[in-house]
Amino acid sequence: MTVEPIPCHDFSVKRIALLIVLALIAVACGEAGLLDGAGDRTRVYAQGPTTTTLAVPSVPIGAAGESAVASVDVLWFNDQKDPQFRGEPEDVVADVWSGRIGNSRFVQSSRGEIADALPLLMFPALLPDQVLWVTSQLVYDEVSGTLDPDTSAAFGLWTTDPYQSDTGRLGVLRVGRTATDAIRQRSQMISVVVPDGLSLGWTEESMRYELFCRSEVSQELCIEIAESFTTMSDLLPDQ
Repeated sequence: MTVEPIPCHDFSVKRIALLIVLALIAVACGEAGLLDGAGDRTRVYAQGPTTTTLAVPSVPIGAAGESAVASVDVLWFNDQKDPQFRGEPEDVVADVWSGRIGNSRFVQSSRGEIADALPLLMFPALLPDQVLWVTSQLVYDEVSGTLDPDTSAAFGLWTTDPYQSDTGRLGVLRVGRTATDAIRQRSQMISVVVPDGLSLGWTEESMRYELFCRSEVSQELCIEIAESFTTMSDLLPDQ
């Protein structure tokens, strides 16, 4: 896939809006606030403080000679969450919200809960080989208790135990809804190079994706990761 550099002129309104969002991601890439950090307030209920050594098989990928691991082989922070709510999207969204701990609108959620709540959501099948953990959250509108359309789900890609240090967060993925459900095919990918990494943005199956990779990940590998996206339901652990 060819990634389109951002042109300096002739922006559409939608593209300007996307660039603003991507700029916000770049600012927040290594920080807690916008994307994934609210979960540190509730991490104890999920697993408690841990120190993890994990050997994950990797495969060479891309022209840069880097390696990737299967996202099903890393540790998903919330897959041990109890209870887990499964079922129809509306029921799961309501149950996760009512069962949240604390007042944050970023609610720690398992793979299964997110797959049920957002059946069209996709996630990369491959991750940079430094990634050992994935954190996953459904993100709500606090007034209505329904998913925030701008950011409905957020994921953190961690090289160390989550929430111990922001330097352990290698990347973030934020997923929202498009303005119309008519958008089905993957759009052209837009890239924004920022001082501390690369932000990629695109739409597919009525969802909007914003992937940030820190500068430790090459542009080639970040794009390979973006191209490996598959339906979240295909990445669920064996029941």
